[in-house]
Amino acid sequence: MLPALARVMVEQPRATLQELARAVGVSKATLYRYCRTREELIAQLTTLATEVVTDAMHRANLDTGAPLDALRRLIANNLEHRELSSFLMHYWRDAPPENRACDADWDRIMDGFFLRGQQTGIFRIDIPAAGLTEVFVGLLLGLMEAERRGRIARSGLAELLEGAFLTGALARPATAPQA
Repeated sequence: MLPALARVMVEQPRATLQELARAVGVSKATLYRYCRTREELIAQLTTLATEVVTDAMHRANLDTGAPLDALRRLIANNLEHRELSSFLMHYWRDAPPENRACDADWDRIMDGFFLRGQQTGIFRIDIPAAGLTEVFVGLLLGLMEAERRGRIARSGLAELLEGAFLTGALARPATAPQA
């Protein structure tokens, strides 16, 4: 029920609890037993979404796996829970500070992953690891949002994201000097 609620809250940000309950196919009483206010629902969804995003990063084995395989796992793991990621994108500013504390950890994990990929010659070294993190996250969230709005198809989204990112991030072989 929570991923469905997250999706509806993004699509209908001003929906009442009654409207939210109806949209996910439960009674208002059922939703009220779960959370009594909209703010409580946002807090619970933010907590769940934060845990899911963190888990997606850990399950990708960013610190030990082969960089391209880890990147593919990271993409798949995040797309698996796109409703919660979309919710975070729309409600992150309003999240309580205790939920936003993981932001620095996410940056550290992602920056370390891209730095490791740069050190092994997989990712470009002319873009700082933090820059690769920002580019990747921007593409991930932007393409998830485009898919949610119906601008791009869900089918092939992982390949689109990987291709768009890697085309600009793969290390390029040094070219021979021109004679």
